[in-house]
Amino acid sequence: MRPTVLAVLLAVAFPAVALAQAANPHEEAVSAAVQKAINDPARHADRSDDAHRKIGAVMMFAEVKPGQKVLELVPGSGYWTRVFSAIVGPQGHVYTVWPGEMAKYSSKSLAEWQKLAATPHYANVTLLQQPAALLSAPEPVDLVFTAQNYHDYHDPFMGPVDMAGFDKRVYDALKPGGLFVVIDHAAPAGSGLADTDTLHRIDPAVVKKEVEAAGFVFDGESDALRNPADPHDIKVFDKSIRGHTDQFIYRFRKPAK
Repeated sequence: MRPTVLAVLLAVAFPAVALAQAANPHEEAVSAAVQKAINDPARHADRSDDAHRKIGAVMMFAEVKPGQKVLELVPGSGYWTRVFSAIVGPQGHVYTVWPGEMAKYSSKSLAEWQKLAATPHYANVTLLQQPAALLSAPEPVDLVFTAQNYHDYHDPFMGPVDMAGFDKRVYDALKPGGLFVVIDHAAPAGSGLADTDTLHRIDPAVVKKEVEAAGFVFDGESDALRNPADPHDIKVFDKSIRGHTDQFIYRFRKPAK
């Protein structure tokens, strides 16, 4: 029996298995645009992080496509930005936001990012420096993305920010139907905001409640960065867990109408 025929018969015979496999974010095939971006020679130094950061699964979950406009909050080393830039291409654009309150804690990263954003290869990347509480984009965007920084906006050094107003600004920055994707370190269920400034973690339920209150509709969750071995009660920078924390990925959608 030819392999292709056998595969079809197995899928018919065991539909539950076939559906379970299709829903597994770790096995989801990436689009040609995402794969090309991952293979970009300009990001060769990032490749050692790709496996544990699940770059392909995250980009597919965020539904990034050529020609889109992306607003990325606190780009850090630019790991995610380099892939966004390559995916959206010359017809798209990536706006990276550095809150003024955070600049003094990451002056080296900011300086490196200013150099990177000025290179021809990243001509579709713009650096925006603005107060944390006054988030804005130069034009409506398709995606607002933040990785490991949503919890920071709750902390004293960032203002703290009025999160109701902040999430409404995210909402207003998006096109109808646009997405807000939040990745962050998980705190124990029911802990609320108790660990944002100490362990740099946040209760996923708080994020969902805050973002939905701004008018967003919860649009799905990916377990690509989940780690059940994380005890949730240690700082994310602890050498025993750094780089392997239990992280939730939530996707929220602005209603199309």
